Amino acid sequence: MKISFHGAAHQVTGSCHLLQVGETRILVDCGLYQGSHELREDNSADFGFDPAEIDYLLLTHAHLDHCGRIPLLAKRGFQGEIITTSASRELARLVMLDAAHLQEEDAEWQNRKERRHNHHSREVEPLYTTLDALDSLDFFGRTAEYGKPLELGERIRATYIDAGHILGSASVLLEIDHKGRHRRVLFSGDLGYGGRVILRDPTPPPEVDIVVMETTYGDRRHKALEPSVAELYDAINATFHRGGNVIIPSFALERSQEILYYLREGVEQDQLPASMQVFLDSPMAISATEIFRHHPECYDREAAALFDAGHDPFDLPGLHMTRETAQSIALNRIGGGAVIIAGSGMCTGGRVRHHLKHNLWRRDSSVIFVGYAAIGTPARRIIDGAKDIRLFGEEIPVHARIHTIGGFSAHADCDELLAWQRHTGNPETTFLVHGEDDAMRAFATQLGHTRVVMPELHQSFDI
Repeated sequence: MKISFHGAAHQVTGSCHLLQVGETRILVDCGLYQGSHELREDNSADFGFDPAEIDYLLLTHAHLDHCGRIPLLAKRGFQGEIITTSASRELARLVMLDAAHLQEEDAEWQNRKERRHNHHSREVEPLYTTLDALDSLDFFGRTAEYGKPLELGERIRATYIDAGHILGSASVLLEIDHKGRHRRVLFSGDLGYGGRVILRDPTPPPEVDIVVMETTYGDRRHKALEPSVAELYDAINATFHRGGNVIIPSFALERSQEILYYLREGVEQDQLPASMQVFLDSPMAISATEIFRHHPECYDREAAALFDAGHDPFDLPGLHMTRETAQSIALNRIGGGAVIIAGSGMCTGGRVRHHLKHNLWRRDSSVIFVGYAAIGTPARRIIDGAKDIRLFGEEIPVHARIHTIGGFSAHADCDELLAWQRHTGNPETTFLVHGEDDAMRAFATQLGHTRVVMPELHQSFDI
């Protein structure tokens, strides 16, 4: 029995792990690398295994860095079965089709640029196309339900455990009987934390032999949620008082819905002005919000009670859903008093870059970051104090107020990660993935009674 790591090794994105049990090959996640443009080569590189040999792909959740290379996997020969929860299946379809569209747009832009400069270099091809993404959907098979084991061939069972990270997210437990040995291997996926709105708290994991776990925030503690919400309200009110706009770069899945939830509460509790205009300027976030409405089975009691009473937790006065490009462009004419929520959360693409171009230089406006920003991304550079940011060929000075509010993160912090790992009992080995080096090393020092391994890319281990 072997395990190997083909993504998110000493990085926060690109999760992809392979478990080989005899002739059966099980892939857990197949995500896109995200961050600087140099990662294009990483995404198009060889997977480190033959996609045609993979029997099962177990998808933990629908974030791009966990599902974003599935169309490429299928394009290169995958013929197996993809298993995930019902909510993740719907969200992954949305995410992969959006990623394909962006890949096509980026390739078209690169080729136009080359032609303008009379270069005759080889045409840039998208990593995968919309048709590739649609083709990959054919491989989604059985739907996983939390706590109900699924048989993967002979003597291998997979059980999805609620990870509380985003809608439909799961940790995956594999129970394996092989050559007279019984082994329990647990993949954390991305872990949420308790006490958040909308979703249930993560389900505590069982005792296992091998753990593969994320360490995104392995070196820090989150700010408490209540003061984070208060800080959000204060930042919005202060910006309106100055006459500016609030730009919130936000991930389309979970974070956008959570921010809408708190904005609604703020208006209802008279902590935000009822006249406030809120624009959800992200077609994917709008579609994701509709998918959220389809899956109240994933909600915690408070959110479920709102739905049961006929209230939409994501609706508020003054909310506008801007799907069309013309509607998005029109937002640039708003002088002040607007909250604009737009993707992407790391500012690597999407409509938020246009809103930054029109507001980042304004001293009366604010940019509020409410999620993780990987090294090399525009969001991280702004957070780290960049004086200017290059957008659409222009150097835009950073004069707006910059707020980083950590309490909204969908990831467990170091204390919560540690509690989750200790709940797995006394595993023989804990593999740390999906984290920057400093975070992984800091977290590793806290793990006492287990062998800790921080695998390199494509490294393989006998387990």
